[in-house]
Amino acid sequence: MFTFPRLLLLLAALTTALMAGLFYSWSISVTPGIGKLQDAAYLRAFQEMNRAILNPVFLCCFMGAGLLLPAVTIAHYAGPVKTQFWLLLAATLCYLIGVLVVTMAGNVPMNNSLDVFSIETASATALAEKRAGFEHAWNRLNNIRTLFATLSVLLVILACMWSDGRTAAGK
Repeated sequence: MFTFPRLLLLLAALTTALMAGLFYSWSISVTPGIGKLQDAAYLRAFQEMNRAILNPVFLCCFMGAGLLLPAVTIAHYAGPVKTQFWLLLAATLCYLIGVLVVTMAGNVPMNNSLDVFSIETASATALAEKRAGFEHAWNRLNNIRTLFATLSVLLVILACMWSDGRTAAGK
């Protein structure tokens, strides 16, 4: 039977997993693939991908996980505090700090800087410098987001399996 806390848990798990999958796919396919492009093509591709990702579906999942995880954590807070709450709290902190803060403090400012960079008027040297200052740092931040989003999903899965101090398999 679905209670409100269980529905919140399901939605938190789904949105968090979708975000972890998105970051993971960028890390293992998108950025290595476009990394093979010449500077101008690389920067243009990144500009277009950054513009395309700002859409309602992405924002619902990205912000949804950031809102649903704290909500489900609070919904599972009851005295005495159980392991499921601690797992959800850890998942929430991983997502809020390792995904939202990293994105907003790191990736977004880099994306905004790239967005206003004029590829058409830049010299070959300026293109190379822009890419050199962007590519490695952006990929490192995305790998951090991937790690923390994945850890958050793992913790939510463990919380889903946990019931009264035992895993579901242990019943």
